[in-house]
Amino acid sequence: MTRRSSEPAGPAAVAAPEVFEVATAPGAARVTLRRATVAARAWFVASHGASGGIEARDLAALAAALPARGVHVALVEQPWRVAGRRLAPAPRTLDAGWLPVLEEIARRNTAEALPVFGAGRSAGARVACRTAAETGVAGVVALAFPLHPPGRPERSRLAELLGAGVPTLVVQGERDTFGAPSEFPKDGPTVLPVPFADHGFAVPRRAEITQEAALALITAGVGDWLTVPSTRE
Repeated sequence: MTRRSSEPAGPAAVAAPEVFEVATAPGAARVTLRRATVAARAWFVASHGASGGIEARDLAALAAALPARGVHVALVEQPWRVAGRRLAPAPRTLDAGWLPVLEEIARRNTAEALPVFGAGRSAGARVACRTAAETGVAGVVALAFPLHPPGRPERSRLAELLGAGVPTLVVQGERDTFGAPSEFPKDGPTVLPVPFADHGFAVPRRAEITQEAALALITAGVGDWLTVPSTRE
């Protein structure tokens, strides 16, 4: 494992993240870690989707908000992104690029022994669900879970979501063409609908909710679910 650390932040600045790489079978994965700024209560380890990186608006908002709620946030760039490739590989390869990262997080968590939650947006959410049992995470946060390809509800991936076998929070835009909140079973995972939001959690300018309010809803909902055990029951 090769580690790269940023320069210390000034006294009035937000602490710079720690950036390090983890060796995996498909190549190096890169982790950007923002540690909790108050007493730590959990880890949130999340990867990106198949068409974007950790700069996605929901991941960026969570990385900015959760440390103040006692959550270490580790955003994971899959090896294919680190290598500069444009197309995501097969699911098996995505899983192989994720598992060693969770092993490294577990090693770093030895002293604190905090609950670790796997997460991701879109394809990253699928990875977190598929590997939940193997990684031993306390739960999964599925951001914009791609329940089915747009316009193809018969090609459901619900079994993959339910197969996580751990408490799961699905955060889904009401305009998500990969599956609206109403398409998820009522007796399944907890679903947090985001009004007017699409698959990338973007909301139209004329919507009854602002983009900032939509992101605040996401960060508050995820923060509560991670840090208040009763919300996962």
